[in-house]
Amino acid sequence: MATWKTLLLQDSASPLMEQLSYFHDHTLLILVIITVLVGQLMMTLFFNKLTYRYLLEGQTIEVVWTILPAVTLIFIALPSLRLIYILDEMNNPQVTIKSIGHQWYWSYEYSDFKHFEFDSYMIPMNSLKSFNFRLLDVDNRMVIPFETQIRLIVTATDVIHSWTVPSLGVKIDATPGRLNQISFSASRTGLFYGQCSEICGANHSFMPIVVESISPNYFNKWVEKNSI
Repeated sequence: MATWKTLLLQDSASPLMEQLSYFHDHTLLILVIITVLVGQLMMTLFFNKLTYRYLLEGQTIEVVWTILPAVTLIFIALPSLRLIYILDEMNNPQVTIKSIGHQWYWSYEYSDFKHFEFDSYMIPMNSLKSFNFRLLDVDNRMVIPFETQIRLIVTATDVIHSWTVPSLGVKIDATPGRLNQISFSASRTGLFYGQCSEICGANHSFMPIVVESISPNYFNKWVEKNSI
């Protein structure tokens, strides 16, 4: 999860977030190389008093500084396009969960099993335990089995919200009257925290998201317990 000292991206907890982190590092390396080269060139020109008197309508240099950025953009665009298709890919989801945004809490529906649903409210400060995170923990977590393809259907009942869990690489708008869907899987067990990422009113900052990733066996027991 994000803390005050976190300078980089959160540790990835899904294959999608791993690919996003790789693309981030790839793009950042290209930007660093460009910054160093351009900075060195500018410093050289600034401190060099010599001039090239034959540099009139330098077509060669113009061709070079047109081709090089184009090649650089290709090196960024190809991995980006690949990543877009990976993020949109949805193959045989094993569990479908519906998340509904309200002002200001989330509710979840599990319809693949005996249909059950619950609301997820932020734990108020006067009810926090010593192991809870302030403004991030909820009373009812969204529980998923790890290493399982999850299809999340998102909507809202009032205004636009955004269901976001950074460590899973998931960010999807919850729009009233519309169903948006996304597919993801958690690669390990744990608690993954998120928050609404669309300004939705006075208590926008107080509708956190907590995803609890557990083993499929424990998930089946949890479903049986809640379906009674």
